[in-house]
Amino acid sequence: MIERYTSKEMGAIWTEENEFRTMLKVEILACEAMNKLGIVPDEALKDIQTKSDFRLDRMHEIEKVTNHDIISFLTNVAEYVGDASKYIHKGLTSSDVKDTALGVMMKQSAEILIDLEEKLHEVLKRQAAKYKNTVCIGRTHGIHAEPMTFGMKFALWMDETERNIERLKLAKKYISIGKLSGAVGTYSNIDPFVEKYVCEKLGIEAARIATQVIQRDRHAFYLTTIAVCGASLEKMATEIRNLQRTDIREAEEYFAPGQKGSSAMPHKRNPITCEKISGMARLLRGNAVAAMEDVALWHERDISHSSVERVILPDSTIALDHMLRKFTSIVDKLLVYPDAMMANLNKTGGLIFSQNLLIALITKGVLREDAYKWVQRNAMARWLDGADFKTNVELDADIKKYLTDAEIEHCFDPKPMLKNVDLIMARFGL
Repeated sequence: MIERYTSKEMGAIWTEENEFRTMLKVEILACEAMNKLGIVPDEALKDIQTKSDFRLDRMHEIEKVTNHDIISFLTNVAEYVGDASKYIHKGLTSSDVKDTALGVMMKQSAEILIDLEEKLHEVLKRQAAKYKNTVCIGRTHGIHAEPMTFGMKFALWMDETERNIERLKLAKKYISIGKLSGAVGTYSNIDPFVEKYVCEKLGIEAARIATQVIQRDRHAFYLTTIAVCGASLEKMATEIRNLQRTDIREAEEYFAPGQKGSSAMPHKRNPITCEKISGMARLLRGNAVAAMEDVALWHERDISHSSVERVILPDSTIALDHMLRKFTSIVDKLLVYPDAMMANLNKTGGLIFSQNLLIALITKGVLREDAYKWVQRNAMARWLDGADFKTNVELDADIKKYLTDAEIEHCFDPKPMLKNVDLIMARFGL
């Protein structure tokens, strides 16, 4: 899949220039709607459409006096438009314009994030297919559990990525909202047609009901969704960090020629990008908490949310954009060591087959408590004394009463334990 966006495009959405250009578009569309209602004359509309402009430096100069960014914007636009500017912003309040523009910008940012999640999904699927039958040890509590395949790890991440794509699409729906309904949402000085017209032209939905602002549960849902996406990336990155540990080293981040791992130790190959992703996920969770704090505003609106959103919306979307690009590259270039996987699988001398022995004995009619005790005493001898687990099992008188040498040998074969891998992977078209 070819990416539709470059890394610079997310940042471009959140520039001050783009924010006010989007707000200017809202103002012009509102005048177009009012022209259709006979409120704005044709000649005035023409002037508004052709002359409307602003300069950030001039706006900032005006704002030193007004201490109000939207009024400074409108004053500067009026300097360009002239007499027809009396129709601009008619019946509107600042949040009508700012929140509607914000809905457009959030929608654009969500589209980029969805595109990047889909790219990650594509790379994960390729790696899941490639390593579908590469046997490795599964770990629980950090301790060897039972055999699995390396491809299953990628399939698991695919599944989670699909859910994140669904979450982002739902969040995009919730935040692709505009409102032009006046000071407390009653359309007191503006026809509801204006809101409908503007939102349709912008490709967003009109809020069914609003106060002076669009309700911030929508924004909180978007930011918490971004935090969940970040948490998923952190989980995946943490797994790679663990697999890259010297005492495991089953996989590692690509290490480019000329790359350096440490200023003091020339031998180091560190999972620095995965560690970066783990750290940035913490920022996303913090921003999500701030977004939830923004939900409760006084009465029909206060301004406590505004200063927060100016930070968390750009920061969270730009951060997740960066994290997705970096992690997709990590997965794409991941160095994988199947020989190390087999060596690690055999590291415990067959302890990972203990459940097979337990079930084999129970199948023969042994009480579970007795079977567990017989297998565990041989397993502990391996853990604590280094004794060979399989040899001890073959010499255990209690076990030998029920299992033949051939049946014990079968218990130590990993292949039957992986008999359902094809079934699992088929669920992902693999």
